Amino acid sequence: MTRETGILADAAIQALGDGNQILTDRPFDDDQVQPASLDLRLGTKAFRVRASFLPGKGRTVLEKLERFKLHELDLQDGAILETGCVYLVPLLESLDLPGNIEASANPKSSTGRLDIFTRVISDESQAFDQIPMGYKGPLYLEISPSTFPVVVRTGSRLSQIRFRKGHSVLSDEQLLDLHRSETLVATAEPNIHNGGIGLSIDLSGDENGLVGYRGKRHTGLVDVDKKAACDVLDYWEPIYNRGSDDLVLDPNEFYILVSQEAVHVPPLYAAEMVPFDPLVGEFRVHYAGFFDPGFGHVHAGGKGARGVLEVRSHEVPFILEHGQLVGRLVYEHMLERPAQLYGTDLGSNYQAQGLKLSKHFKG
Repeated sequence: MTRETGILADAAIQALGDGNQILTDRPFDDDQVQPASLDLRLGTKAFRVRASFLPGKGRTVLEKLERFKLHELDLQDGAILETGCVYLVPLLESLDLPGNIEASANPKSSTGRLDIFTRVISDESQAFDQIPMGYKGPLYLEISPSTFPVVVRTGSRLSQIRFRKGHSVLSDEQLLDLHRSETLVATAEPNIHNGGIGLSIDLSGDENGLVGYRGKRHTGLVDVDKKAACDVLDYWEPIYNRGSDDLVLDPNEFYILVSQEAVHVPPLYAAEMVPFDPLVGEFRVHYAGFFDPGFGHVHAGGKGARGVLEVRSHEVPFILEHGQLVGRLVYEHMLERPAQLYGTDLGSNYQAQGLKLSKHFKG
């Protein structure tokens, strides 16, 4: 039986490109189409802007940009984006969506692990990262590095977009049934609530007691397109368990931590990490939320993969305790099984992961 609602898989995304419903001046990169998403590429220039903004109904991004831009950067040979600044970049991809397809965007995993805050904006949008059905027009990426200054260039891929038909989110009952048959998270008693399955924090540490990392300030540059080019200790302070099962998050500091549970996304589903509950604490978990079909799947080289969590406390110190719920995974149906799964099919960077920094760091 063919599904009528769900997330579009890789073949359908490629078909949108072939049918000029995803428009671009240059062909897709060989690895740009992912199992359930499309990486978005930076265009030829970036604009430093005074502040983040949304165009609002009846307004284009360019109209607002004329009011708020400060200066322009040429990205063709690379440019430095400084911390604490907001930039707006026209993307190489634009859309001419059919009337029954909408889209949503999210930072890529490596983007989140570098603490680069990104959001996609479209003309007339009243919400970030949300593209309405039938949208026809350009796409822009708002970029704000928070911890490390970064080098980007035309074609750099910091964000990704998913396309969907209709409502495809699993209910609590469907989620429980799927967990019983597929083991979505490695726990005997899953916390399923409000359409999501809970993830908790692991503060016990690995075999060496390593719990996570805190980003250093005033570091060198990170080139977003270069793998294994940076020394870990130049950018990160390791955090070790010294006999305590809690961790004090300092205000406005950035942490890389890991979930207690291994995560599994079966091939016919896609998942997204969302904050567990804003009332749990004044911190944000996981900037980059897409989990592709095959993540942690045994036949894709996964055997379960723990969720790496990007954590930032706001305004006040906050104490995290081992096993505390910090986020939840929302699962959606795929329209069809992807031709390639996350993991061994694609040589994915984070399959079968434990605690792991982004691909930019050595080792």
